[in-house]
Amino acid sequence: MNILVIADAQRYEELQQRDLSKHEVQWKTSLEEVLSVKAFDLVIDLLFDDRPEHAAVYAKSPGVPVLAGTVKTTLSEVMHQYAFEQGFNIIGCNFLPGFISMPVLETTVMDEGQQEALADIMQQLGWEYSLVADSIGMVTPRVVCMIINEAYLTAEEGTASRADIDTSMKLGTNYPFGPFEWCERIGVKHVYEVLKAVHDITGDDRYEVAALLQTEYEAI
Repeated sequence: MNILVIADAQRYEELQQRDLSKHEVQWKTSLEEVLSVKAFDLVIDLLFDDRPEHAAVYAKSPGVPVLAGTVKTTLSEVMHQYAFEQGFNIIGCNFLPGFISMPVLETTVMDEGQQEALADIMQQLGWEYSLVADSIGMVTPRVVCMIINEAYLTAEEGTASRADIDTSMKLGTNYPFGPFEWCERIGVKHVYEVLKAVHDITGDDRYEVAALLQTEYEAI
């Protein structure tokens, strides 16, 4: 396949941990640099969560499927905000930093019709994937960010140091990373924005951003 990748350097480097050697890959840091997406068989947009206006461009080329990072939004919201009269071509993925290279990619689709297209794309890429509901935060990012938030609450109380919290979580749950290690991999900005988006839509107090986390986000 001839693949267009829209990504910053950090996420593109992580994407390279997946084997794309069988495909022609063109990397751009901005969609504005691309004359036409119609020249490609597939678009992988790792920045979509932060640049949802890219949807307006993709709507003009409905024949080109797009794997887009949609943890902070939903496909239904994107579809309603932008004109996709000729067909909806965006498939949601968990493309947050720290998750891009994980063995199984979390994905979501709008309808059953997209499932066949997703299966075909993943077969050609040679990627394993899981299909989850179209919801803010998806599944794994929502859980991980909630654990990170709880760790910040514990740190606020002075109960334990960040290093001790990381160590205890890894020993007690057999997680590969502690919550603060996860936060460093994902980035405070993304953790905050996922929690804020989930809390805004659910009102669930478990996702209310810890004051210490908010302070770190505001300091970026």
